[in-house]
Amino acid sequence: MALFGFGKKKDAAEELVQCDCGGMCKPSDIAAKKAAEEAKAKSSGCCGGNCNAETMTEAEKAKVSGAAVKVLGSGCAKCNALEVATVEALKELGMDTTIDHVTDFTQIAAYGVMTTPALVVDSKVVSFGKVLKKDEVVKILQKVRG
Repeated sequence: MALFGFGKKKDAAEELVQCDCGGMCKPSDIAAKKAAEEAKAKSSGCCGGNCNAETMTEAEKAKVSGAAVKVLGSGCAKCNALEVATVEALKELGMDTTIDHVTDFTQIAAYGVMTTPALVVDSKVVSFGKVLKKDEVVKILQKVRG
């Protein structure tokens, strides 16, 4: 009988309890799962886990400060390409070529942007999720600024 574990006394640490997954799990496994889920939630949030009232207030203030034209993105090749196209478009239109490149994910989230690169003109998101060509940026600027 001992071959199948019948008649053996189980340790308290091996006892199984009802788990959120719907099965029976060890308490230590349940605690480890919950800790892993919490760590993942903190690191994968829009702000890398530092979203709170204070950081969001700062991000809202940053939206209205700085240049009137902003590129939102991490600084990847696509974001940089959008920035170059935007500078060229502004030059072609004879406008101020000062651009802010916002890389802080808290500030990007304050605009409601979840896909970068994004282009912001006069505090309004006018494009997101794609790299615009210079001609496309020119059309957008003419439409927004008249």
